[in-house]
Amino acid sequence: MIKFIDEIQKNLLSVIFPSSCAGCSTLLLKNEKIICTKCIHNLPLTHHFNLKNHEIDRVFYGLLPYEFAASLLYFTKKGITQQLMHQLKYKNRPEIGTFLADFFTNDLKQIEALKTSDYIISVPIHTSRLQQRGYNQVSSFAETIGKNLKIPVLEGVLIKDKNQKSQITNSKAERLKQIQNVFTIQKPEKIEGKHILLVDDIFTTGATMEACAKEILRVPNTKVSLLTMAYTQS
Repeated sequence: MIKFIDEIQKNLLSVIFPSSCAGCSTLLLKNEKIICTKCIHNLPLTHHFNLKNHEIDRVFYGLLPYEFAASLLYFTKKGITQQLMHQLKYKNRPEIGTFLADFFTNDLKQIEALKTSDYIISVPIHTSRLQQRGYNQVSSFAETIGKNLKIPVLEGVLIKDKNQKSQITNSKAERLKQIQNVFTIQKPEKIEGKHILLVDDIFTTGATMEACAKEILRVPNTKVSLLTMAYTQS
């Protein structure tokens, strides 16, 4: 009886407040969730899983040792991915991160390097930003990948000590300069000798991922793999 009442309430809410697609804002059909069928078919996939020497490989060539690196979607101005990331980051829609993690789970399960990952660590946000926003936009993505791939999510080890202004318009050199000494590792013994899957939302210049990965790699005998939801195309 309670379940029946709950179902009625959900149906009433869906009529009063109909769900819209996180990619194009059109109303979702009854069998659609988070993203409409049209947007799913038009997702700009990077296919990094099946490529060698892709964009991230070229960015980090000779700069950073890693086991595996990939982004899931291309990010272009006014594109579907930009809308998804905006909704996820600023409109309190963590279910988008969950959706993307579930959508790409089968691809991720085929990656040999990820089968040896010991922990997942999200790129952290500063405590003041966390209090303001109420959540880290990467958390739902990381937690769902962890559940699906059976890799524990480790929090409180990689810390962002300094809050920064937006770096959207900055070059990689400017970002690297501003991001120096921003991230630190606490309790390094927790990750010593471990393979860490580092995850973030958007790969723009790679400065943030590079800074975080290098902090992790300072801990003896660690390995790192890199995964972001989106890769920015200029």
